[in-house]
Amino acid sequence: MGDDDAASTLRVGRRTVEIHRPEKVLYPADGHGEEYTKGDLIAYYRAVAPFMLPHLRGRPLMLERHPDGLDGPMFMQKNTPEHYPDWIERVEVPKEGGTVVHTVCADAATLVFLADQACLTLHRWLSRVSGLDRPDRMVFDLDPAADDFEQVRQAARAVRELLDEIELPSAPMTTGSRGLHIVVPLNGHDDFDTVRDFAKDIAEELVRGRPERFTTAVRKKDRGDRLYLDVQRNAYAQTAVAPFTVRAKPGAPVATPIAWEQLDDPTVHARRWTPADAVEQARTKPWSGLMSRARALGPARRRLAARRG
Repeated sequence: MGDDDAASTLRVGRRTVEIHRPEKVLYPADGHGEEYTKGDLIAYYRAVAPFMLPHLRGRPLMLERHPDGLDGPMFMQKNTPEHYPDWIERVEVPKEGGTVVHTVCADAATLVFLADQACLTLHRWLSRVSGLDRPDRMVFDLDPAADDFEQVRQAARAVRELLDEIELPSAPMTTGSRGLHIVVPLNGHDDFDTVRDFAKDIAEELVRGRPERFTTAVRKKDRGDRLYLDVQRNAYAQTAVAPFTVRAKPGAPVATPIAWEQLDDPTVHARRWTPADAVEQARTKPWSGLMSRARALGPARRRLAARRG
């Protein structure tokens, strides 16, 4: 029996979404955590939608799909397939030699549809459809040399200290892998090249102060045991994992926004949350007020320049 033969329907908001084989295991229980089926993934994304959608609306997505679950083949989907319902938003983005029609997630029904398509992880642009070349987020990806969250914790505090000094608001998010993303809200005034160059300046200032702990070396062989301050996501058409998305890793860890104070909790680590408890964390609104504090980079650039002398 094929997927279409086994379809049922689920009412999500104003939409009716077809669901296929909800019992299919996407995350096997293999010693890393609970088993999660496609039905579990759909239920999670439906529950977390009120908290997740503000971080997705109006942004092109790259979708990480695992049709046969974690143990099967994976592919990254940029172009929206023709069979997707016409009510799902799309944006046509120019690329060299043509265009790409990205999916845009505007509502809970789209999230549920994508989960039914075995899209485990949503990767979002840092800019919106209304200003594709002007990001409203800057992201620092803290990538430890080994699976050492204490190293990540110390690096996050150092990044925050410098961002506070140049008066840029920020908040951390577990990646569901090994590290953290530090997210800075921007007002969309600066283009990607400007944002990436400034992120690089900030990272290099941190390396200058602690060269034995941090590096901006892109090649792994040049990093040693230092933590990599990755700013490469701050470029046009690059993506970052979306807040509250499930990662395609054993145990179904969730990329989860946290409050700065939670870094002091020894039980917090990069894979701390799963679909079983990420919604509970979302309800605490760990980034409350952050996005309303978006900044232009001009004043921060001047403060960093003054600091560097």
